Formats: sequence, structure tokens, C-alpha cells
Amino acid sequence: MTAAVAPSTRRMALLLAGLAMFGPFSIDTIFPAFPQLAQRLAVDEVAVQQTISVYLLFYGLMSLAHGPLSDAWGRKRVILGGLVIFVGASVGCALSTDLTTLLAFRALQGLSAGVGMIVGRAVIRDLYHGHDAQRLMSQVSMLFGIAPAIAPIIGGWILLSGAGWPLIFWFLVVFALALLAATARFLPETHPVQARIALSPRTLLRDYVRIGFNPRFLRLALAGSIGFGGIFLYISSAPAIVMQHLHLGEGGFAWLFIPTIGGMTTGSFLSGRMAGHSTPTRQVALGFSLCAVSAVLNIGYVTLAPQFALPWAVMPIFLGGMGMALIFPILALAVLDMYPLQRGLASSLQAFVQLMISTVVAGVVSPLLHNNPLHLALGQAGFFAAGFVFWYWEHQRERASEAASTAH
Repeated sequence: MTAAVAPSTRRMALLLAGLAMFGPFSIDTIFPAFPQLAQRLAVDEVAVQQTISVYLLFYGLMSLAHGPLSDAWGRKRVILGGLVIFVGASVGCALSTDLTTLLAFRALQGLSAGVGMIVGRAVIRDLYHGHDAQRLMSQVSMLFGIAPAIAPIIGGWILLSGAGWPLIFWFLVVFALALLAATARFLPETHPVQARIALSPRTLLRDYVRIGFNPRFLRLALAGSIGFGGIFLYISSAPAIVMQHLHLGEGGFAWLFIPTIGGMTTGSFLSGRMAGHSTPTRQVALGFSLCAVSAVLNIGYVTLAPQFALPWAVMPIFLGGMGMALIFPILALAVLDMYPLQRGLASSLQAFVQLMISTVVAGVVSPLLHNNPLHLALGQAGFFAAGFVFWYWEHQRERASEAASTAH
């Protein structure tokens, strides 16, 4: 740890978790407002779903730039710029009077919202190494995991208070302004001028291709991103699950999100405790085992139960969230450690892979599956299984490489 540069670990965890939160807050706070948005903007709820897909698409595309920009200009400057743009985009969303305008400002939100999560990962790796990096990554993930749980609850409270959907976006404005002030005051610049890499489109494109098509990078990135698709399928299908299948109102999103994110928070806590006491391979294997148990219980329940009802309908999701939270810090740090001189770019590409998969989940897979609980359960199992295949492939390659090195 670079003590001269880093503030206290607790302060850093809180700040970086807050910066990572404003992305999920932008997605999840508006879930309870879907029916009201459809009514006020005179469109159907399928069209309203595109407020998520458009956001994620531009979030993913811009994720390719956040990291390289921070490698060239410094971490803090890029984060502050992203927050300023996000504030303006959220104001635009709040003032929108038609779906086209709302989608345009949602795209602008997406362009800026990933900066905290992507550059924040690089900040962690700039300051900390080994088990310390894993502990801080786990602490940030644990705090970050609270956001998707409380965001739809806050959105529901805002609507139940009688306020219209624009107030949700004004809430995002206030939240982002608070982060802007905290970042300006407390975040150190962790990427010194002498370590920065000048922006060159040709060099950048070459590095994107070199890293993005590296087989090991792809195996690690896809293992985590596709596996997380099993969790995100339920997050992006939340309006249908809560209102259609569980027959709950705008205030009922806590029944889905608290067990989901509670599992992720528990897994992140355990990951931090396991740092230095368990091998990364054993931790990832435990995580995928929990995902497998979650999938079996989920499919078993929706197949055998006479109706989709609380609390059993949401309990298996807790285990899936716990499993993915054990897996993610290990895979994320493995990717960053592949490119110590270009951590921002590596973090960007890793986030891009995850976000493109999440965009497909939200825009294509969720609309196809969300009307049937069994289809959702089978979809989740498929994502978990595919994520495991990519990780097992990488694990076998590592073992083969170690055996070859020993033989020589």
C-alpha cells in the first residue's frame, strides 16, 4: 500500500462505493415508475423498457473510453468530468416531456455513469496490491451492492409520496452533486503524470485489439460477465416479477432486491474475510457452487410450487448473488494484473464486455423470458453454467501452463 498517497481504507471504500453506485442508481430507481412513465408519456411499457436498454448501450460504449482517458489525463480529472456530465443529463431527464427526449438524456447519462466504477477499479489497483487490493475491492463491492437494493425502494417511496416520476431524476441530481463534492475533496490523484500514456487513436485501437482478443482476457471477462447475467436477468426483469408475478405494488420491489443484493453483500463480506486465507481458485469454485445450488433450487421451486409466491420465490436468488460476489473480485483483479501499465484500459474493456452482455440481457433476453417464472429460472441457470464453462477453461489452461513450467 502506498501510505503517502492513499487516504484511510474506510474512507476510500466509502468514496469508491459511492462512485460505483450512481450507475446502478440510474437503472434501478426508475423501475417503480414504469407504469407511470408509460401513462404520462403515452407509450406502452415495452417502449419504457428501452430507457434501460439505451442507457446500458451507451454506458457500455463509453466504458471503452473512461479507462484510457484516465490513463492519459489522470483518474481524478476524468471522474470529476463524468460527474458533471451526469448531473446535466439527469436534469435533462427530469425536464423531459416525451419519450424521445428522455431517451436522448438517458443516453447521455449512460455515457457518463460508468466513470466511477471503471476508473475506481483502476484507483484501487493503483494504491493497493495482493490481499489488500482484494479486501478493498470486496469492501467496495459490498457497499456498492446496497445500491440496487435501495434504489428501487427509494424510487417507490418517491412515487408513493405523490410526487411524479421527474422527482426520481432530481434525486439523482442531488446524489451526483454530493459525490462531486466528496470526490473533489477526498479523492487523491493516484495516477502520476510520469506514468500517464498519451492518447493516440492508432495506438489505442491497437491496444484495444491486443487486449480485447487476448484469449486469457476473454475467458476471465466472459466468466464473470456471463455469470453475472444470471443475476442481472432478475434485476432487469424486476417490474414483471414484482408487479406481474408477485402481484405487488410500487413499494414491493424490496422483496426482490433485498435478497438479491443481500446475497451479493454477504458474498463480498466473505470475500474480504477470505483474502489471504483461501486461494483464488478455491474461492471462485465456491462461488460457482453456490450459483449451481441457487439454480437448482430456483428451477425446482417454480416447477413444483402451485404458485409463484413469497418468500420462497426469491430465496434462491440470495445464494446466486452470494456466489457471484465471491467470484467477481478475483476475476476483476486477475484482469487488471494482466496489464499493470494500462489498468484503466483493461478495466474499460472488462466493463465493456460485462455491459454489452447486460444490454443484451435487458433488451433481448428479459423481454423474451420475463412473462414466465420457469423461463427466467432456466435462463438464470444457463448464464451461470456458461460463466462456469469459461472459468473452468481458464483454470485448466493455468494448470496446463504450470505443469509445463514445472516440467522444464
